[in-house]
Amino acid sequence: MLDVKVNFASNIFYFNKMENDKLIQNTIVFVKQQLLNAEGGHDWFHIERVYKNTLAIAKEEQCDLLICQLGALLHDIADSKFHDGDEEIGPKTARDFLISEKVSEEVIEHVIKIIKNISFKGGNFEKQFNSIELQVVQDADRLDAIGAIGIARCFNYGGFKNRTIYNPEIKPSLTMSKEEYKNSDSPTINHFYEKLLLLKDKMNTESGKKIANKRHEYMELFLEQFYEEWEGRS
Repeated sequence: MLDVKVNFASNIFYFNKMENDKLIQNTIVFVKQQLLNAEGGHDWFHIERVYKNTLAIAKEEQCDLLICQLGALLHDIADSKFHDGDEEIGPKTARDFLISEKVSEEVIEHVIKIIKNISFKGGNFEKQFNSIELQVVQDADRLDAIGAIGIARCFNYGGFKNRTIYNPEIKPSLTMSKEEYKNSDSPTINHFYEKLLLLKDKMNTESGKKIANKRHEYMELFLEQFYEEWEGRS
């Protein structure tokens, strides 16, 4: 009798894993299609890096892996920065897709809450929801905003928005509201102080903090070199 129960449980686990794997593959296909012509710092390759970061961090946490995977893959499916500031289009696009895949409402709601609460938004934004799954995906996303790739993404977006690289007369602002942060057109270097250098101390998980420390140090070295070259000292 015990063997029958064990075999039944194993079959259910195998079936669920197959279903989840299929859902993840369908999600990947959908995201690639949606972000086909996206800005280089928010394209499929950004999603893929965040997804890989998510898998690595999730191994060290007691979390629902499926929700983490879906949150990572769909977190930037329609970033408000590229949709006239519309913060509802991303969650709606994700919800419509997940409904089409017959995902349970409980999972959909959790993924939508991750999408709505993952962003930095100037650092003065209070999350309206929290879970270990959100913490894992948020750390994974923030890791892609710092270090060498974070620097590359920062300047790529600055170029995309035709922003000045640096202007010593325009100082960084650390007290911006959410709306001021969204509408800011300050020089790209300012973004290091307004966001990137702040992320190390905003990480949620221990594994995320460890990786962030290394990437943070790299950014500090970059800025030292940048100012030396700007002043003609090297």
